[in-house]
Amino acid sequence: MYELLLALTNPATLASVLVALAVFGTAMTVFMPYLQGDKLETRLKAVSTQREKLRKQSRAALDNKAQGLRRKDESTIGEISSKLNLQKMLEDPNVAANMAKAGLRGPGPVSAFYFARMTMPFAGIFLTFIYVFFINDLGMNTMMKYGSLLFGAAAGFYAPNIYVSNLAAKRQKSIMRAFPDALDMLLICVEAGMSIELGFHKVSQEVGSASPELAEEFGLTVAELAYLPDRRQAYENLAKRTGHEGVKAVCMALGQAERYGTPLGDALRVMAKENRDMRMSEAEKKAAALPAKLTVPMILFFLPVLFLVVLGPAYIKYQRMSKQNESAPDLKKGQEDSKRADIEPLIPVRIIV
Repeated sequence: MYELLLALTNPATLASVLVALAVFGTAMTVFMPYLQGDKLETRLKAVSTQREKLRKQSRAALDNKAQGLRRKDESTIGEISSKLNLQKMLEDPNVAANMAKAGLRGPGPVSAFYFARMTMPFAGIFLTFIYVFFINDLGMNTMMKYGSLLFGAAAGFYAPNIYVSNLAAKRQKSIMRAFPDALDMLLICVEAGMSIELGFHKVSQEVGSASPELAEEFGLTVAELAYLPDRRQAYENLAKRTGHEGVKAVCMALGQAERYGTPLGDALRVMAKENRDMRMSEAEKKAAALPAKLTVPMILFFLPVLFLVVLGPAYIKYQRMSKQNESAPDLKKGQEDSKRADIEPLIPVRIIV
């Protein structure tokens, strides 16, 4: 066991592990786009499933107006969460909205979220304990070691929230990348005489290749427009699921047009222009922040190579000149010895009788 720990804490072993992880990450980055399949069909199937669920909810609400339909997660994690009453113990009013923004709907993801929030602190404490007390103590005293255990517990507790937030941010970015073009297509459909439901359905089919998430949201909006008693509620749900100001403005305009009977074409044209301007301003903001973000990579990666290319030949020439200067005295001494050997035979020798 001690030899295994020494091997794991060896700098060469750690460097090899880091290099292997870097190579694996590079390979996954290169080959992952080729391994991913077309998720549009799966997402459309999920939309149809959600439509059926909404239809069942609507029928149950009509049958029993006093009490709506409550869905229950019947999986193992859902049963554990229900028995431990995790939803009440770890209650968070923003969980449902954040999960909807991340594209995780239904009681199953909520139960899994609360279960992960209960178990991840213990996992964080265990991993921190193994690393600090057995692998590498980092020169910490006992108080700092136990404080690191608290840090591991806090990191495990907030890890599910961070994961859901990152997933929602990626989804929102994918939606807003294609949303202005989708509004233009929706405007064309409405001005061609289509209803708003048929327009959403047509746009969801066309925009699926650019953004499957936006196609899914439009498909759910079509289902809600067909089955919800109030059509404006469908627009409000779309705004809540996306969580972006541009989509909220469009949904508000659609709701006002639905309520007051204003032309949809004018509202969609204005909203499409505003969203294009918003997308352009975001691109300009990223371009303006690019020089500051490139400062550290330039210092770490470009400048050392530049110095090596510029100063490398001069250093090589300097080394050659130093070697020549060191060998020059020996060469001069050898030349003097050879001249002396040539002159000595010519000196007359006196013979004394």
